[in-house]
Amino acid sequence: MKEVSASRYAAAGVDLNAAAGIKLSIAEIARETYADGVVSAPGGFGGVFDVDPRREYLIVSSTDSVGTKLRIAQAMARHDTIGIDIVNHCVNDILPAGAEPMFFLDYIGIGGYDDQIISEIVSGVAAGCLDNGCALIGGETASLPGIYHGDDYDLVGFIVGRVHRNELLDPYSTGAGDVLIALPSSGLHTNGYSLVRSIFHTDDDPSSLFDEVPDDGRLLGDALLVPHKSYLRQLKPVLNQIKSMAHITGGSFAKNVPRALGGEVGAVINVNSWSVPPLFDYIQQVGEIDEQEMYNVFNMGVGMIVCAAPEHADSVLHALGDAWVIGETTVHRGAKGRVALV
Repeated sequence: MKEVSASRYAAAGVDLNAAAGIKLSIAEIARETYADGVVSAPGGFGGVFDVDPRREYLIVSSTDSVGTKLRIAQAMARHDTIGIDIVNHCVNDILPAGAEPMFFLDYIGIGGYDDQIISEIVSGVAAGCLDNGCALIGGETASLPGIYHGDDYDLVGFIVGRVHRNELLDPYSTGAGDVLIALPSSGLHTNGYSLVRSIFHTDDDPSSLFDEVPDDGRLLGDALLVPHKSYLRQLKPVLNQIKSMAHITGGSFAKNVPRALGGEVGAVINVNSWSVPPLFDYIQQVGEIDEQEMYNVFNMGVGMIVCAAPEHADSVLHALGDAWVIGETTVHRGAKGRVALV
Protein backbone atom coordinates (compact mmCIF):
# COMPACT_ATOMS: atom_id res chain seq x y z
CA MET A 1 0.00 0.00 0.00
CA LYS A 2 1.60 3.27 -1.07
CA GLU A 3 1.28 6.77 0.36
CA VAL A 4 -1.24 8.92 -1.50
CA SER A 5 -2.54 12.45 -1.19
CA ALA A 6 -5.60 12.79 1.04
CA SER A 7 -7.92 14.21 -1.64
CA ARG A 8 -11.20 13.69 0.22
CA TYR A 9 -9.68 15.14 3.37
CA ALA A 10 -8.50 18.16 1.38
CA ALA A 11 -12.01 18.58 -0.04
CA ALA A 12 -13.28 18.56 3.54
CA GLY A 13 -10.95 21.45 4.33
CA VAL A 14 -7.75 19.76 5.55
CA ASP A 15 -4.90 19.53 3.04
CA LEU A 16 -2.14 17.46 4.66
CA ASN A 17 0.34 18.23 1.88
CA ALA A 18 -0.20 21.98 2.22
CA ALA A 19 0.11 21.66 5.99
CA ALA A 20 3.48 19.94 5.60
CA GLY A 21 4.78 22.86 3.55
CA ILE A 22 3.56 25.38 6.09
CA LYS A 23 5.24 23.47 8.91
CA LEU A 24 8.58 23.60 7.07
CA SER A 25 8.26 27.36 6.69
CA ILE A 26 7.37 27.79 10.35
CA ALA A 27 10.33 25.62 11.38
CA GLU A 28 12.72 27.91 9.50
CA ILE A 29 11.28 30.96 11.25
CA ALA A 30 11.43 29.24 14.63
CA ARG A 31 15.10 28.33 14.19
CA GLU A 32 15.96 32.03 13.99
CA THR A 33 14.91 32.38 17.64
CA TYR A 34 17.08 29.56 18.95
CA ALA A 35 19.54 30.28 21.71
CA ASP A 36 21.49 28.18 24.20
CA GLY A 37 19.32 25.53 25.77
CA VAL A 38 17.34 24.33 22.76
CA VAL A 39 17.85 20.58 22.51
CA SER A 40 15.35 19.47 19.88
CA ALA A 41 14.75 20.75 16.37
CA PRO A 42 11.25 21.46 15.03
CA GLY A 43 9.39 18.38 13.84
CA GLY A 44 9.43 16.35 17.01
CA PHE A 45 6.34 15.70 19.06
CA GLY A 46 7.52 17.93 21.91
CA GLY A 47 10.09 20.68 22.25
CA VAL A 48 13.04 19.89 24.55
CA PHE A 49 14.87 22.63 26.45
CA ASP A 50 17.88 22.50 28.77
CA VAL A 51 17.23 25.15 31.43
CA ASP A 52 20.52 24.57 33.22
CA PRO A 53 23.25 22.06 32.25
CA ARG A 54 23.93 21.55 35.95
CA ARG A 55 20.44 20.19 36.55
CA GLU A 56 19.40 16.57 36.11
CA TYR A 57 16.25 17.23 34.10
CA LEU A 58 15.37 18.60 30.69
CA ILE A 59 12.09 20.43 30.10
CA VAL A 60 9.71 19.10 27.44
CA SER A 61 6.69 21.07 26.24
CA SER A 62 3.93 20.81 23.67
CA THR A 63 0.70 22.48 22.61
CA ASP A 64 -2.28 21.34 20.57
CA SER A 65 -5.99 21.83 20.03
CA VAL A 66 -8.93 19.45 20.08
CA GLY A 67 -9.78 20.41 16.51
CA THR A 68 -13.21 19.95 14.99
CA LYS A 69 -14.10 17.15 17.38
CA LEU A 70 -15.55 20.16 19.19
CA ARG A 71 -18.29 20.28 16.56
CA ILE A 72 -19.38 16.78 17.51
CA ALA A 73 -19.40 17.75 21.19
CA GLN A 74 -21.55 20.77 20.37
CA ALA A 75 -23.97 18.70 18.30
CA MET A 76 -24.28 16.16 21.12
CA ALA A 77 -24.49 18.92 23.78
CA ARG A 78 -21.73 17.14 25.69
CA HIS A 79 -18.70 19.14 26.70
CA ASP A 80 -17.26 17.20 29.65
CA THR A 81 -14.92 14.87 27.73
CA ILE A 82 -13.11 17.17 25.31
CA GLY A 83 -10.99 18.52 28.15
CA ILE A 84 -9.77 14.98 28.70
CA ASP A 85 -9.00 14.81 24.98
CA ILE A 86 -6.69 17.80 25.00
CA VAL A 87 -4.79 16.78 28.14
CA ASN A 88 -4.22 13.22 26.93
CA HIS A 89 -3.19 14.40 23.48
CA CYS A 90 -0.59 16.73 24.97
CA VAL A 91 0.64 14.06 27.41
CA ASN A 92 1.14 11.70 24.47
CA ASP A 93 3.08 14.37 22.59
CA ILE A 94 5.75 14.72 25.29
CA LEU A 95 5.95 10.96 25.91
CA PRO A 96 8.10 10.37 22.78
CA ALA A 97 10.84 12.30 24.56
CA GLY A 98 10.42 10.00 27.57
CA ALA A 99 8.90 12.87 29.56
CA GLU A 100 6.30 12.84 32.30
CA PRO A 101 3.92 15.80 32.68
CA MET A 102 4.34 18.41 35.41
CA PHE A 103 1.77 21.10 34.68
CA PHE A 104 -0.86 22.16 32.17
CA LEU A 105 -2.55 25.34 30.97
CA ASP A 106 -5.63 25.73 28.79
CA TYR A 107 -7.08 28.32 26.46
CA ILE A 108 -10.80 28.56 25.75
CA GLY A 109 -11.95 30.99 23.07
CA ILE A 110 -15.73 31.34 23.03
CA GLY A 111 -18.44 33.51 21.52
CA GLY A 112 -19.98 34.32 24.89
CA TYR A 113 -19.73 33.34 28.52
CA ASP A 114 -21.86 30.22 28.97
CA ASP A 115 -21.11 29.16 32.53
CA GLN A 116 -22.40 25.61 32.03
CA ILE A 117 -20.36 24.92 28.91
CA ILE A 118 -17.17 26.45 30.31
CA SER A 119 -17.59 24.56 33.58
CA GLU A 120 -17.98 21.25 31.73
CA ILE A 121 -14.93 21.93 29.56
CA VAL A 122 -12.69 22.85 32.48
CA SER A 123 -13.97 19.91 34.53
CA GLY A 124 -12.79 17.62 31.74
CA VAL A 125 -9.39 19.33 31.64
CA ALA A 126 -9.07 18.91 35.40
CA ALA A 127 -10.08 15.23 35.19
CA GLY A 128 -7.42 14.64 32.54
CA CYS A 129 -4.80 16.39 34.64
CA LEU A 130 -5.68 14.35 37.72
CA ASP A 131 -5.50 11.11 35.76
CA ASN A 132 -2.05 11.99 34.39
CA GLY A 133 -0.62 13.41 37.59
CA CYS A 134 -0.14 16.98 36.40
CA ALA A 135 -1.37 20.27 37.81
CA LEU A 136 -3.74 22.63 36.01
CA ILE A 137 -1.96 25.83 37.05
CA GLY A 138 -3.63 28.41 34.82
CA GLY A 139 -5.28 29.28 31.56
CA GLU A 140 -7.24 31.85 29.61
CA THR A 141 -10.95 32.09 28.83
CA ALA A 142 -11.53 34.72 26.15
CA SER A 143 -14.95 35.93 25.07
CA LEU A 144 -14.52 36.83 21.40
CA PRO A 145 -17.98 37.29 19.84
CA GLY A 146 -16.45 38.83 16.73
CA ILE A 147 -14.53 35.63 16.03
CA TYR A 148 -16.62 32.84 17.57
CA HIS A 149 -20.34 32.91 16.84
CA GLY A 150 -23.20 31.55 18.93
CA ASP A 151 -22.01 28.56 20.95
CA ASP A 152 -18.78 28.19 18.94
CA TYR A 153 -15.62 27.74 20.95
CA ASP A 154 -12.07 26.47 20.67
CA LEU A 155 -9.97 24.57 23.19
CA VAL A 156 -6.17 24.56 23.22
CA GLY A 157 -3.81 22.95 25.71
CA PHE A 158 -0.23 23.66 26.75
CA ILE A 159 1.80 21.10 28.68
CA VAL A 160 5.20 21.12 30.35
CA GLY A 161 6.94 17.97 31.53
CA ARG A 162 10.41 16.77 32.31
CA VAL A 163 12.78 13.93 31.54
CA HIS A 164 16.11 13.02 33.11
CA ARG A 165 18.80 14.11 30.67
CA ASN A 166 20.22 10.58 30.59
CA GLU A 167 16.79 9.12 29.77
CA LEU A 168 15.84 11.33 26.83
CA LEU A 169 14.56 9.08 24.02
CA ASP A 170 16.41 9.62 20.77
CA PRO A 171 14.98 8.64 17.35
CA TYR A 172 18.54 8.57 16.03
CA SER A 173 19.23 5.56 18.23
CA THR A 174 16.99 3.50 15.93
CA GLY A 175 18.36 1.32 13.17
CA ALA A 176 17.27 -1.28 10.66
CA GLY A 177 15.88 -4.43 12.25
CA ASP A 178 14.27 -2.83 15.29
CA VAL A 179 10.81 -4.04 16.30
CA LEU A 180 7.77 -1.78 16.05
CA ILE A 181 5.12 -2.40 18.71
CA ALA A 182 1.63 -0.90 18.53
CA LEU A 183 -0.78 0.16 21.25
CA PRO A 184 -4.49 0.40 20.41
CA SER A 185 -6.34 3.69 20.16
CA SER A 186 -9.67 4.32 21.86
CA GLY A 187 -11.19 5.62 18.64
CA LEU A 188 -10.43 8.52 16.31
CA HIS A 189 -8.70 10.34 19.18
CA THR A 190 -8.56 13.96 17.93
CA ASN A 191 -7.91 13.59 14.20
CA GLY A 192 -9.99 13.11 11.07
CA TYR A 193 -13.11 14.85 12.34
CA SER A 194 -13.36 17.33 9.47
CA LEU A 195 -13.64 14.41 7.07
CA VAL A 196 -16.16 12.62 9.31
CA ARG A 197 -18.30 15.74 9.56
CA SER A 198 -18.20 16.07 5.78
CA ILE A 199 -19.18 12.43 5.24
CA PHE A 200 -22.12 12.45 7.65
CA HIS A 201 -23.10 16.12 7.10
CA THR A 202 -23.33 16.58 10.86
CA ASP A 203 -23.08 20.37 10.74
CA ASP A 204 -26.29 20.61 8.71
CA ASP A 205 -28.12 17.62 10.18
CA PRO A 206 -26.75 15.95 13.33
CA SER A 207 -29.32 13.12 13.24
CA SER A 208 -26.74 10.62 11.92
CA LEU A 209 -24.88 10.98 15.22
CA PHE A 210 -27.75 9.08 16.83
CA ASP A 211 -27.51 6.14 14.42
CA GLU A 212 -25.94 2.92 15.68
CA VAL A 213 -22.53 1.99 14.31
CA PRO A 214 -22.80 -1.49 12.71
CA ASP A 215 -21.01 -4.26 14.62
CA ASP A 216 -20.17 -1.75 17.34
CA GLY A 217 -23.36 -1.25 19.35
CA ARG A 218 -22.74 2.42 20.13
CA LEU A 219 -24.33 5.51 18.65
CA LEU A 220 -22.05 7.23 16.17
CA GLY A 221 -21.89 10.37 18.31
CA ASP A 222 -20.95 8.37 21.40
CA ALA A 223 -18.22 6.49 19.53
CA LEU A 224 -16.80 9.72 18.11
CA LEU A 225 -16.66 11.40 21.52
CA VAL A 226 -14.68 8.66 23.30
CA PRO A 227 -11.70 10.55 24.75
CA HIS A 228 -8.22 10.41 23.33
CA LYS A 229 -6.33 7.72 25.26
CA SER A 230 -3.32 8.56 27.44
CA TYR A 231 -0.45 6.07 27.22
CA LEU A 232 1.52 7.43 30.17
CA ARG A 233 0.71 4.68 32.66
CA GLN A 234 1.11 1.91 30.12
CA LEU A 235 4.44 3.14 28.75
CA LYS A 236 6.12 4.48 31.87
CA PRO A 237 7.42 1.04 33.01
CA VAL A 238 9.13 0.39 29.65
CA LEU A 239 10.64 3.78 28.85
CA ASN A 240 14.08 2.42 29.72
CA GLN A 241 13.65 -0.47 27.25
CA ILE A 242 12.57 1.40 24.12
CA LYS A 243 14.39 3.65 21.66
CA SER A 244 11.62 5.95 20.45
CA MET A 245 7.90 6.22 19.88
CA ALA A 246 5.41 7.79 17.48
CA HIS A 247 2.09 9.29 18.54
CA ILE A 248 -0.27 8.44 15.65
CA THR A 249 -2.08 11.75 15.19
CA GLY A 250 -2.68 14.00 12.18
CA GLY A 251 -1.35 12.38 9.01
CA SER A 252 -1.48 8.94 10.61
CA PHE A 253 1.36 6.49 9.89
CA ALA A 254 3.03 8.25 6.95
CA LYS A 255 3.47 11.55 8.79
CA ASN A 256 4.16 10.38 12.33
CA VAL A 257 6.21 7.18 12.23
CA PRO A 258 9.17 8.96 10.52
CA ARG A 259 9.31 11.36 13.48
CA ALA A 260 10.39 8.39 15.61
CA LEU A 261 13.13 7.26 13.22
CA GLY A 262 16.70 8.34 12.63
CA GLY A 263 18.31 9.18 9.31
CA GLU A 264 18.19 6.51 6.61
CA VAL A 265 15.74 4.44 8.64
CA GLY A 266 12.33 3.48 7.29
CA ALA A 267 9.48 1.31 8.53
CA VAL A 268 7.31 -1.51 7.27
CA ILE A 269 3.84 -1.66 8.85
CA ASN A 270 1.83 -4.88 8.54
CA VAL A 271 -1.80 -3.77 8.23
CA ASN A 272 -2.95 -7.37 8.72
CA SER A 273 -1.46 -7.52 12.22
CA TRP A 274 -4.59 -6.08 13.83
CA SER A 275 -8.34 -5.89 13.30
CA VAL A 276 -9.53 -2.41 12.37
CA PRO A 277 -12.36 -1.35 14.73
CA PRO A 278 -15.89 -1.24 13.22
CA LEU A 279 -16.09 2.56 13.58
CA PHE A 280 -13.43 3.04 10.91
CA ASP A 281 -15.09 0.49 8.61
CA TYR A 282 -18.38 2.38 8.96
CA ILE A 283 -16.74 5.71 8.11
CA GLN A 284 -15.06 4.16 5.07
CA GLN A 285 -18.27 2.53 3.85
CA VAL A 286 -20.54 5.56 4.20
CA GLY A 287 -17.94 7.96 2.85
CA GLU A 288 -16.74 5.62 0.08
CA ILE A 289 -13.19 6.43 1.10
CA ASP A 290 -10.28 4.71 -0.59
CA GLU A 291 -8.42 2.36 1.75
CA GLN A 292 -5.13 4.14 1.14
CA GLU A 293 -6.64 7.44 2.18
CA MET A 294 -8.17 5.88 5.30
CA TYR A 295 -4.67 4.88 6.43
CA ASN A 296 -3.37 8.32 5.49
CA VAL A 297 -5.95 10.21 7.58
CA PHE A 298 -7.11 8.02 10.49
CA ASN A 299 -5.19 6.07 13.12
CA MET A 300 -7.22 2.97 12.16
CA GLY A 301 -7.12 1.67 15.72
CA VAL A 302 -3.44 2.37 16.46
CA GLY A 303 -2.71 5.17 18.92
CA MET A 304 1.02 4.81 19.59
CA ILE A 305 3.92 2.88 18.08
CA VAL A 306 7.10 2.22 20.04
CA CYS A 307 10.44 1.11 18.65
CA ALA A 308 12.49 -1.46 20.56
CA ALA A 309 15.64 -3.43 19.91
CA PRO A 310 14.88 -7.08 19.04
CA GLU A 311 16.37 -8.33 22.31
CA HIS A 312 13.95 -6.14 24.30
CA ALA A 313 10.80 -6.71 22.22
CA ASP A 314 9.40 -9.67 24.18
CA SER A 315 9.95 -7.93 27.51
CA VAL A 316 8.27 -4.75 26.26
CA LEU A 317 5.31 -6.68 24.85
CA HIS A 318 4.84 -8.55 28.13
CA ALA A 319 4.99 -5.37 30.19
CA LEU A 320 2.60 -3.46 27.94
CA GLY A 321 -0.03 -6.18 27.86
CA ASP A 322 -2.48 -4.78 25.32
CA ALA A 323 0.00 -4.42 22.45
CA TRP A 324 1.29 -6.28 19.41
CA VAL A 325 4.13 -6.33 16.89
CA ILE A 326 3.03 -4.16 13.98
CA GLY A 327 6.20 -4.12 11.90
CA GLU A 328 9.91 -3.44 11.78
CA THR A 329 12.41 -0.79 10.79
CA THR A 330 14.37 -0.96 7.55
CA VAL A 331 17.15 0.81 5.71
CA HIS A 332 15.71 3.69 3.72
CA ARG A 333 17.42 6.48 1.83
CA GLY A 334 15.52 9.58 0.81
CA ALA A 335 12.87 11.73 2.45
CA LYS A 336 9.82 10.19 0.76
CA GLY A 337 8.13 6.86 1.23
CA ARG A 338 9.78 6.08 4.56
CA VAL A 339 6.74 4.14 5.77
CA ALA A 340 5.48 1.17 3.75
CA LEU A 341 2.07 -0.28 4.59
CA VAL A 342 1.93 -3.92 3.48
